[in-house]
Amino acid sequence: GFGMTTPATVGGKIFLIFYGLIGCAGTILFFNLFLERLITVIAYVMKSCHERQLRRKGVLPHNGRRGSGTSEVDSLSGWKPSVYYVMLILCVASLIISCCASAMYTPIEGWSYFDSLYFCFVAFSTIGFGDLVSSQNIKYESQGLYRFGNFVFILMGVCCIYSLFNVISIVIKQSINWILKKLDCRCCHRCQRKLFRSRRNVVMPGNVRSRRNISIETDVVNESDTDGRRLSGEMISMKDFLASNKVSLAIMQKQLSETANGYPRQMSSNSKQNGFSGGVGALAIMNNRLAETSVDR
Repeated sequence: GFGMTTPATVGGKIFLIFYGLIGCAGTILFFNLFLERLITVIAYVMKSCHERQLRRKGVLPHNGRRGSGTSEVDSLSGWKPSVYYVMLILCVASLIISCCASAMYTPIEGWSYFDSLYFCFVAFSTIGFGDLVSSQNIKYESQGLYRFGNFVFILMGVCCIYSLFNVISIVIKQSINWILKKLDCRCCHRCQRKLFRSRRNVVMPGNVRSRRNISIETDVVNESDTDGRRLSGEMISMKDFLASNKVSLAIMQKQLSETANGYPRQMSSNSKQNGFSGGVGALAIMNNRLAETSVDR
């Protein structure tokens, strides 16, 4: 869009909007297909060079025939070139096309060689500022040939530059992912240490958290620590739970033993009327708790 040709009527502008949607989408598709075919050609050349080296060494026979088209495409799947090689090839191709086009623009348009290179980049990258526009003079020597060469150079340059932009975006993405992985590897251990210090019972897969040896004698400290975790909504381990509720579990175990051996505790008249007073096990413990609660009330 250099701006030397623009729609003047309302109908032309509306047509440009709808035509631009389809035209730009088709152009982008064409550039993507160009990049795919370029990668296929590079893979084919790499495979051919490798097979030629093997034939020189005598590993492969010289009269080996190639398979069908489908098997040939499948065989090229393992020969995809590196993104850096493709970027280097596109850079060289873009530079060669730009230099050749500048050599054509400099004598015909009367620009300096640097201005011609600048125009090539602006035109090939589809920026189109409009400060330099080719084919705007009234007469040229061999005008038809010049316009045809201008069309070929712009088409080839746009294909190479657009494909180069795609490859550079892939390289930038890979570089950002590599930097994030490096930062993650450096910071994950520090962050996990801080997280484990603040929340020791948070379960994180793949990491070993530092555990604190809880002694049975330190009952008071463990109870306060566990109560704080309960209030904060964190999960506690079974070891912490048993250590903090040692006294309660001992009383429950004693009551279970007395109930199983036939020595029930003395309960009030209210508890004797309960149907679970003669139970054994957890029901008996629950009954005793309810009885004590009712007596306190």
